[in-house]
Amino acid sequence: MATTNLDTLCAAFTGIETLTDPHQVAKLSQDYHTFSPVLVPKLAGKVGDIVVRPANEAEVIKVAATCAKLRIPVTVRGAGTGNYGQCVPMHGGVILDMTKMQEILWVKPGVARVQAGVKLATLDKKAKGSGWEMRMAPSTYRTATIGGFIAGGSGGIGSIQYGLLGDRGNLLALRVVTLEDEPRAIELRGDDVQKVNHAWGINGIITEVEIPLGSAYPWAEVIVTFDNFMTAAKFGQSLGNADGMIKKIISIFASPIPKYFSALQQYIPDGTHAALLMIAEPSLELLPGLVQQYGGQITYQKPAQEAGKGLNLAEFTWNHTTLHARSVDTSITYLQSIFPADKGLELVEELYDYFGEEVMMHLEFIRVNGRVVPAALQLVRYTTETRLNEIIHYHEAKGVFIANPHTYIIEDGGRKVIDPEQLKFKEMVDPYGLMNPGKSKVLEFKVN
Repeated sequence: MATTNLDTLCAAFTGIETLTDPHQVAKLSQDYHTFSPVLVPKLAGKVGDIVVRPANEAEVIKVAATCAKLRIPVTVRGAGTGNYGQCVPMHGGVILDMTKMQEILWVKPGVARVQAGVKLATLDKKAKGSGWEMRMAPSTYRTATIGGFIAGGSGGIGSIQYGLLGDRGNLLALRVVTLEDEPRAIELRGDDVQKVNHAWGINGIITEVEIPLGSAYPWAEVIVTFDNFMTAAKFGQSLGNADGMIKKIISIFASPIPKYFSALQQYIPDGTHAALLMIAEPSLELLPGLVQQYGGQITYQKPAQEAGKGLNLAEFTWNHTTLHARSVDTSITYLQSIFPADKGLELVEELYDYFGEEVMMHLEFIRVNGRVVPAALQLVRYTTETRLNEIIHYHEAKGVFIANPHTYIIEDGGRKVIDPEQLKFKEMVDPYGLMNPGKSKVLEFKVN
């Protein structure tokens, strides 16, 4: 990689906001990889040389042209809410902060087009004004940007209804800027969006996103407690399978995880297992019967009209669970799993019994290939990297898919292999290998 000359770059970026203060640059070179005790030492000291904040696509193209000409690495970031070091620069260079590009270009029935720096909560609020909402979002939706979600996310709140972000139909179009001598803005539509989706910014700077929207329901929030974990898990599966009931979240927590939710303590008796739910109010009338069937107890209920006031159950689910646990005990880390549809709960029970409190079970029910399955973000009491790998391998040997959150290499995480179409696209749009270098095993970077 070329040595970065800050004076040369600042001159080239005249008229575009830049940051060169070492403390600010270091802060904007990080994400939440600190959730992983394995990644912390591996990414220590990895910082960019300069942060550039383009306000529009023309400025993005200007930055891309300069970096291609000078052979400067570019690492694109949104709000930095990812967890695997996706936006940590391995080779210095330019941190391209997209958070100024916040224009909602349009919202139409069932679809929206926005710039990459738009916050998910902002888009959701705008869409709800016309009866629509985002289909899915991570638990960091208040701060996360749409571009970062597409580049590094995979699903979340809403995935029980709509599946994962990479599923056909959940992403309609992307506009990306290339890192060539003469950068282009390319529109990808339909299946072509997969060339850039979840590619961690290695093969295109996302400037605009077009996504489908879902019908906006009035969402009620409910906590149900159970004396037995597997009964809670079976309740979650049964609720997930009830196609006539509209759900947004079905999160199941084995004891002692709920003790990390200090704000919810009064609703979850010590030693019990909890289900945190978001259910459309028209479906709410059917819930008590199902809860009774599984011997549960409804301990908390908030009607949709109070949404936004007080507690927000969504912010205790998905990886916010890990955040809450780590605020109490920083030795806790996590896994990301998907259980096979044919024996999901059977395996959940086996692993729950086998690991006990070393691997605390946290299930998130999602829709995969038309079937509701338990995914998991288990909390792990970390001791050593060797033991963590043993836990991962034990799960995999049982047929559980692990998207390893303890690596910054794409192939070692959720993908296992990089899509050949993504690699082909990268060769075309990033001929000098400048985009987020160091995040893939198969890519041979051509830059000296």
